[in-house]
Amino acid sequence: MFNFSMPELALVLVIALVVFGPGKLPEVGKALGKGIQEFKRATSSEAVKDEPIKVEPIKVENKPEEKK
Repeated sequence: MFNFSMPELALVLVIALVVFGPGKLPEVGKALGKGIQEFKRATSSEAVKDEPIKVEPIKVENKPEEKK
């Protein structure tokens, strides 16, 4: 998917550490992992099979025309 070498990966991690700080970095990683997991679950073919699409008819109300 991505072709990162070790120096590039280290640079990204150092920048993330500076931006988010050492206390917030584990929370950001956890949230990112959950987001990726939800995205994979939503795009999998199993999710499409489990939830059928419900189509509801649109109700159109006819208003009487006003005479001028």
